[in-house]
Amino acid sequence: MSNKAPNNGWWRGGVIYQIYPRSFQDSNGDGIGDLPGITQRLDHIAALGADGIWISPFFKSPMKDFGYDVSDYCDVDPMFGTLDDFRALVARAHALGLKVMIDQVLSHTSDQHPWFVESRSSLNNPKADWYVWADAKDDGNPPNNWLSIFGGSAWQWDTRRCQYFLHNFLTSQPDLNFHNPQVQDALLATVKFWLDLGVDGYRLDTVNFFFHDAQLRDNPGRGAPDRNNPDPAVNPFNPYGWQRHVYDKSRPENLPFLQRLRALLDQYPDTTMVGEIGDDDGLARVAEYTAGGDKLHMAYCFDLLGEAHDAPFLHGFLQRFSDIVGDGWPCWALSNHDVVRSATRWGGTSPDPRLLRLAAAFQASLRGTVCLYQGEELGLPEAELRFEDLQDPYGITMWPEFKGRDGCRTPMPWFANAPQAGFTAGDQPWLPVAEPHRALAVDRQAGKPDSMLAFFTRLLHWRREQIALRDGRLTLLPADPQVLAFTREHDQQHLLCIFNFSDRPAQLALPGAWQAASVLAGSGLEGARIDGETLHCDPYGGLFLQRP
Repeated sequence: MSNKAPNNGWWRGGVIYQIYPRSFQDSNGDGIGDLPGITQRLDHIAALGADGIWISPFFKSPMKDFGYDVSDYCDVDPMFGTLDDFRALVARAHALGLKVMIDQVLSHTSDQHPWFVESRSSLNNPKADWYVWADAKDDGNPPNNWLSIFGGSAWQWDTRRCQYFLHNFLTSQPDLNFHNPQVQDALLATVKFWLDLGVDGYRLDTVNFFFHDAQLRDNPGRGAPDRNNPDPAVNPFNPYGWQRHVYDKSRPENLPFLQRLRALLDQYPDTTMVGEIGDDDGLARVAEYTAGGDKLHMAYCFDLLGEAHDAPFLHGFLQRFSDIVGDGWPCWALSNHDVVRSATRWGGTSPDPRLLRLAAAFQASLRGTVCLYQGEELGLPEAELRFEDLQDPYGITMWPEFKGRDGCRTPMPWFANAPQAGFTAGDQPWLPVAEPHRALAVDRQAGKPDSMLAFFTRLLHWRREQIALRDGRLTLLPADPQVLAFTREHDQQHLLCIFNFSDRPAQLALPGAWQAASVLAGSGLEGARIDGETLHCDPYGGLFLQRP
């Protein structure tokens, strides 16, 4: 007999709106977004048609990596507010019908976390084995060849213990030792803390990094990486991509811990987890981590977060996804806080609004859950920043060949003509407002039926009504040089989704079963028409057909 709480599956086919709290809305004039600011703007997200929000980390932190270096898992950093502010946010979100997901960073902590302070104090303290410590080689070098995503060795020498500790990211982000059951128990207790406060789910940061190879074996080399690899961790200016990451992440021991995590969430009604997977074979990990209904509810990798976006690439990716992942439930993002905004990545310096609309309709049509990053509904391009304005340690280290992640993290523009675009009443936001974003501010687009904001709002509300898009099967039509087409079919609805991902007109011969289909209006997508047995698409045009 199961002791699981009921789960209404709101997340299956839902829309999750990602909030980067530092940049969403500042309520107290200090130039940094905060929890009361988010609460103030929840009506915008509800009106857009989202089902829930995901808030990037707001826990206590020295902010070396802007909250992804946690020093207290069970409290709010004062720059973001208080636990009472979080309770008020959850209450307001729930009143608006929005679920609340938070970003849980379990693989590592800050070096200022009390656990690490104790762990590094000696070789025999109660938490001596809570982090990954190793002796130097005979010549003093690190114990193996593992590399940090932020550049250089993944090992840092510590003079207190005269040992190295592992850090897959910054040296100030030591990795926890998941081989120690006490560590797992302590982390699960922090997860439970927020569930008891009313959160509806988690986005799990670096979910495949939890376990390392206990034997500390060297990773094999792979040579210079492909410059077109979509994974932002594999950039050609970073030696990290020169290894096959066999031993430092994606270890088989990860699966039992994910099952423990799932068993905890299953005690709370209507909860969910989405995992971020950065791996040499992201699709295989998505399949592995979402299989069986006892681990992650859904996961995402980085294949749609690169520059490639033409019809053959998308067709090939979706075919591989179907072959490898099968029934696993994906979460589709075209942008997030770690990559160049999709408007610029796919559309260049002057993105065509038709392409941005097409990309949104494509994302909304895929089998899975939609994750929408703040500002995408406005069509915001990547911000250009001066070196002296950078905050991201990744970009500061690798400038100018790699400019880091600040360009997608600049403040949300609410009012075009207000100081700091309405983000803050203060004079100095933590990152400068991008001046080109003012023309795309919320107040400029609100109420204009031809705006990007209006398009997104129509699309998401329309999508809610299409059972085939929320929970139907996806079947690809044959590959085409310009047009991506697939069916979404449910017992109650049959749709054909057509997208011309080229800047030239295109034609597509309609399959016989669809020649008598009718255009399904309401999505806002335009630029295609039927002429007998042929579909004609304008550049970046598309439509949805429905048949009985």
